[in-house]
Amino acid sequence: MSNLANQLAAVEREEIARAIRLLLARPLLTETADPAGFELVRRRREPLAQWFDYTCGWSLVVEPRRGYARLTKVRADPDGSRPARRARSGRAPFDRLRYVLLCVTAAELLSMPMTTIGMLADRVVQATAADRALAAFDPVRKPERMAFVDVLKLLESYDVLRAVDGATDAYVESAEAKVLYRVDTTLLMRLPAAPVGASRLAVPPDEVPARFGELLTGLVRERRYGGAVVDGTTDDPTGESAATDAQRNLRLRHSVLRRLFDDPVLHRADLSEDELAYVSSLTGRQILRRSVEQAGFLLEERAEGFLLVDPDGIATDVRFPDDTSTARVAALLLLEPFCATPAGMLPEQLAEAGAILLRRFPRWAKAYQSEDGAVRLSYDAVRVLRDVGLVRAAGGRVVACPAAYRYRLTETTSPGPDDEHGPERDVSRREKSGAVVSSGVAAEEEQQ
Repeated sequence: MSNLANQLAAVEREEIARAIRLLLARPLLTETADPAGFELVRRRREPLAQWFDYTCGWSLVVEPRRGYARLTKVRADPDGSRPARRARSGRAPFDRLRYVLLCVTAAELLSMPMTTIGMLADRVVQATAADRALAAFDPVRKPERMAFVDVLKLLESYDVLRAVDGATDAYVESAEAKVLYRVDTTLLMRLPAAPVGASRLAVPPDEVPARFGELLTGLVRERRYGGAVVDGTTDDPTGESAATDAQRNLRLRHSVLRRLFDDPVLHRADLSEDELAYVSSLTGRQILRRSVEQAGFLLEERAEGFLLVDPDGIATDVRFPDDTSTARVAALLLLEPFCATPAGMLPEQLAEAGAILLRRFPRWAKAYQSEDGAVRLSYDAVRVLRDVGLVRAAGGRVVACPAAYRYRLTETTSPGPDDEHGPERDVSRREKSGAVVSSGVAAEEEQQ
């Protein structure tokens, strides 16, 4: 009997660890998109909710009848490295127009359990026309219809919208297209993750650009860590005037572990003095190691920082290196000059490095074969490296982070007469044998 109990306990631990990594990569998990994954989360929802609350201070809501699980991630340092993306156009990130339409469309859908695409577009037209801070939505123009369709496709991917008759893409070609939707308003209300409602931070539209950073900070301020917050303000700018020792320790635990489980790599230099002291303490280290083990990760700790490896690749949302785009291939190729220049590279040096790549592979990166192509290629590559935590901006230069030295390019393949992919072939082969990192890195590493 004891042997059977041990086996059942081991199975439970393995399932909880798998479900944790699944939710880290997909904070909104629907039964439609992943029936097996949702069933696993549904069965283990109680220990999962306890783990996320204790470890990261994130809430997990599982609705078995409605078929979704929502992990509400909150970060004190929001960034734009994981933007909403278009289902079309090569999954390009949302621009300002699409984000505005997303917010307005979501607000209009709250009172519409059933709607058509034409009725919804009319509501958005009226809402944007009534708000002087917004540009009026004009569905007569095709580019705006395309933006509207990108928003609707995103909501469809979340299962907030479900087309019961017609196809959303038809609206791109004609504003007269007929599409009928069913709206899950309950799930729609679960999408926002900010602890503080935006309406509580309302400021005159003219002041928003100057106070944008302040507004973002106000949206993610959490009462549990102390400091009286009323209507988005506090008598202490740090929000800690009323914090007890227990609240401060709670904040430190959550801030460190949120970043550890949500970022590709966590460098010690990016931690505050209090966070570094916490993670270096006996209690902090014990909690960190126990949490990592419970989630099924392997912890790599070096003098420069921490990195989590997911042996199964479940929690990996973005891979590096990756040959799915020219910018990602260029990012790997640029790591060599970055690591060879410890002081960092100036914009002029980056542009020259991009030009060298274009000259080296003249049949590759056709979209960048233009007068400003080298600058654009280096900019896009640096953005990839920055998003996976391998470079950072410092004093007008771009500097390689310690994790960048893990990579070594052993071979590049020049294209033949009929090969237009340049070095991508080699990267593809290398990536298959790579290590998978928790929130976005997969790569072959140089063994020290």
